[in-house]
Amino acid sequence: MLKQRTLKSLVRASGVGLHSGLKVNMGLRPAAPDTGIVFRRVDLDPAVDLKASALAVGDTRMCSCLERDGVRVGTIEHLMSALAGLGIDNAYVDIDAPEVPILDGSASPFVFLIQSAGIEEQQAAKKFIRVKRRVEVRESDRSGERWARFDPCDGYRLTFFIAFNHPAIDRTGQEVTIDFAEHSYAREVSRARTFGFMQEVEWLHENGLAQGGGLDNAVVLDEFRVLNADGLRYDNEFAKHKVLDAIGDLYLLGHPLLAAFTAYKSGHFLNNLLVRELLDHPDAWEFVTFEDASRAPQAILRQLALPAY
Repeated sequence: MLKQRTLKSLVRASGVGLHSGLKVNMGLRPAAPDTGIVFRRVDLDPAVDLKASALAVGDTRMCSCLERDGVRVGTIEHLMSALAGLGIDNAYVDIDAPEVPILDGSASPFVFLIQSAGIEEQQAAKKFIRVKRRVEVRESDRSGERWARFDPCDGYRLTFFIAFNHPAIDRTGQEVTIDFAEHSYAREVSRARTFGFMQEVEWLHENGLAQGGGLDNAVVLDEFRVLNADGLRYDNEFAKHKVLDAIGDLYLLGHPLLAAFTAYKSGHFLNNLLVRELLDHPDAWEFVTFEDASRAPQAILRQLALPAY
């Protein structure tokens, strides 16, 4: 049987929130089968639990933010991406601020924390959502059209197209495909950092965003080039970070996916809209388990093999 997974032990980290600029202490700890991923605001009395669910997302400005009765936990996508990438079904995330720490701006520190805690199989079947037919969402504004869709796939594959009119991004490529039958999440996705533009900083600050952002937790660009002294971690780091974000946003389905995801200029809002659209059409998907683990798709078996860096 392909089993659910949780952490073996408690692990902690501290950092600052990308948008709030506040110091954040966070703990990841094991959870029972069928718990899912639950964020717990331990700074409140009593503590408030916010289950990681697409239907609980209340704000998608520059991040994915869970909201419940006025309580928020924002910038969850990088941690959710790491949990998805390493196949963690159940965990509690204890946090003492309204935002997950940004750390280095990628999912790599969260991968390290999860691997440091250890991963434990549980006596319950891992449950997948398998997409049965195409589901698509679109939106348009002055900058043009954006879209995202799911298609059936015997595995998990993500293709992302970005479209930034910037010389540094043009040189790196604006399209990437990650197929978990071929690619390692830890090696080939997790280290891609969030990125931003110097000319947007004033607007972001005026709107209460990016208060904790800087060269140590983001790729920053001026009008012509990357400002980070160490350059890029991947040749196509910009597109790969969009895939990293999408993996986290899509994991708010509450279960791993068997699907092909394709997106053009999508972001947190459209990713969330696509997940909600899928959930609104029960005929477009089904739950599946694998009593014989060897019959699971190669993409899933490879992903759960936990390849080293």
